[in-house]
Amino acid sequence: MNIILLGPPGAGKGTQAKRLQDKHGLVQLSTGEMLRELKNSGSELGAQAKEIMDAGKLMPDDLMIEMISQRIDAPDCATGFILDGFPRTTPQAEGLDKMLADKGLKLDSVIEMAVDEAALIARVVGRYSCAKCGAGYHDTFQKPAKDGVCDSCGSEEFSRRADDNEETMRNRLATYHEQTAPILPYYREKGVLKTIDGMAAIDDVTGQIEAILAGG
Repeated sequence: MNIILLGPPGAGKGTQAKRLQDKHGLVQLSTGEMLRELKNSGSELGAQAKEIMDAGKLMPDDLMIEMISQRIDAPDCATGFILDGFPRTTPQAEGLDKMLADKGLKLDSVIEMAVDEAALIARVVGRYSCAKCGAGYHDTFQKPAKDGVCDSCGSEEFSRRADDNEETMRNRLATYHEQTAPILPYYREKGVLKTIDGMAAIDDVTGQIEAILAGG
């Protein structure tokens, strides 16, 4: 089962990807993490990536596709994967489809998490996480059971992402609309795009995704 989760920053893709990992044995492939690992891998492809990234340039599409191709060949991806952060453009989507077809694979679902942007900004600006285990919380919507203590590991250290502020969020949303939203028609025409209510409660969003995966 191979899935792409689409939606603007803060839509909850990471939370839902973790649930899909736990339930279905899928592997979440974050291109940001893959690039960092590739840069430090010492491989030929890693050396190319390091040179490009150190120069402050964007990775060319063909190298991104090759990186993902190598990653999904790993044994832990045998059950399937969830792509996070790629593709962002129609040429990337086309390259991804070709690469998967060459392996005899395909995308089973492309799921768009639609959101109300004003509510999304409020949701993102208030979020924080446990500095030890990464469990997520929010000032309003998801506080720890005991104030200042992580429910998962008991740590009392928390952190906030520096870019979780309104100005940065508005810029990130603008970038999403400019760069990533145009791939929605591409997947809609291929018949694999499904849209869900990303502003629903977390469990309800999970239920919507599970219904799509079950063919509902």
